[in-house]
Amino acid sequence: MSFANWKSKAAAVAASMVVAVAAVGPAASAERIFFGIATGSTGGVYYPLGGMIAQVISNNAQVDGARIIATAETGNASVANARLLQDEAIEAGMMGADIADQAYRGTAQFDDGAVTNLRAIGALFPETVQVVVRSESGIESFEDLAGKTVSSGPAGSGMYQLFGDVLDVFGMERDDVREDFSSFSQAVDKLRDGNIDAFFAIGGLPTVAIQDLASSHDIRLLALTDDEIARIREAQPYYSSTVVPAGTYEGQDEDIQTLGLRALLVAHDGLEDDVVYAVTKAIYDNTETLAKVHVQGRNVALESALDSVSIPVHPGAARFFEEAGIELE
Repeated sequence: MSFANWKSKAAAVAASMVVAVAAVGPAASAERIFFGIATGSTGGVYYPLGGMIAQVISNNAQVDGARIIATAETGNASVANARLLQDEAIEAGMMGADIADQAYRGTAQFDDGAVTNLRAIGALFPETVQVVVRSESGIESFEDLAGKTVSSGPAGSGMYQLFGDVLDVFGMERDDVREDFSSFSQAVDKLRDGNIDAFFAIGGLPTVAIQDLASSHDIRLLALTDDEIARIREAQPYYSSTVVPAGTYEGQDEDIQTLGLRALLVAHDGLEDDVVYAVTKAIYDNTETLAKVHVQGRNVALESALDSVSIPVHPGAARFFEEAGIELE
């Protein structure tokens, strides 16, 4: 074969390979649809449960033969997740019902601009406010927090907002405490090491990081009265009265009355209806699987899928709920 003929044949083979790659590339990518879920820190409930939800979606959801591959991403929870969705930097995020409402309406920490592209997929599980102190701290009530070092969560977070509302009820201001802005996992470590006196947290029960803390240190959870809860709800109406049952944590011998609300899975309005329909169906058709793999998975139920949802429901999710006989307001 002459060099000219070889060169011509090589060029033809190379060209055919380019055509083949071009043909295979889109087809291969079309077989998978990637779906990221923004969650929270590894020590809370959002991340492990989000991982289980992602697995259920990956195992059960597809659109026109294309599998939806979901992944749970660690993060800074509610407020940060709303910001990610605002920028369409991720497909979905977990957040408290209060933060979803504040973001959508542009109130509280979102008064610089409403996040109007938020769309609910559905409610997941009840979250519980937990105020944790070391047993030997001498802190018996919220008034005792005055002058103490207290972690309220990162500035601008949902927990940070609630912390301010709780202080108001007790006639206190942020300057009355030494406020610490650590992440949840950092706050747990700081309390363990004696570097803070208390921390505020919100999450499903039991919260793994608090379980671990209670197994090595004597801790106590602060309780709220009916009247205190009623006054807090005037500022944050999405909260309700709930209880941390006795025995939730090692050394906890009695029920602790506190605040609760629902965690939601929220998407942005740029997602295709068929994708969100498939995701919603995968979650709420497989709640038995979630119940087996995580304690909070037991609370994910079709019957409560719209509890505490005050923002618009994504059309894809709405289609599933209508087919399932769940009435949308």
